[in-house]
Amino acid sequence: MALVYRPMMQLSGMLFSLLGWVLSCLTTYLPQWKNLNLELNELEIWTMGLWQACVVQEEGGMQCKDFDSFLALPPELRISRILMFFSNGSGLLGLFLSGFGLDCLKIGERQQEQKKRLLLFGGMLFWISGITAIVPVSWVAHSTVQEFWDENIPDIVPRWDFGEALFVGWLAGFCLILGGSLLNCTICSTEIHPSSVRYAAAERQDRCQHLETETRP
Repeated sequence: MALVYRPMMQLSGMLFSLLGWVLSCLTTYLPQWKNLNLELNELEIWTMGLWQACVVQEEGGMQCKDFDSFLALPPELRISRILMFFSNGSGLLGLFLSGFGLDCLKIGERQQEQKKRLLLFGGMLFWISGITAIVPVSWVAHSTVQEFWDENIPDIVPRWDFGEALFVGWLAGFCLILGGSLLNCTICSTEIHPSSVRYAAAERQDRCQHLETETRP
């Protein structure tokens, strides 16, 4: 059973990790981290991301403008840029390390201990990547909630709301952590090589032949 479940768990872990990494990269560049609906003009929706602010008009499509200065951004957006870059980089490195540690890869087939270390390091990198993807989107969500319920801001001032990129970032972090956990679980599982199975079958056949020769008159 270990011969079947171990490669399946590794494949599932890699697929979840790859999906999480793609979603993390997508979250980094999506401009919908915050949404703003103007009551005076319901045909326009303002959005804000890590790199630019956009306005979505019902007739004119989407128009975006890049931020002029990194230092002019709010603290949560500045830190989020750094953390998302770190998440994308660690996730990419985890994909490379875990890929070389898979059992289905014939390279280094006789160096099982090194392949286990690669899987372990890759799984840990996926955990780090997932955490560093969840932290910035959660921080931006927390600051958005605080600003939304801030009593010092007049009621007539429009409030920012959650953007779609936050939910994509949470999903990315969950997939990365799940993928890393599956890969690390396979390290503790027992591995059965086809060579050992063939050796056991040959040994059993030799015993049967030996018993047959002994029982013959």
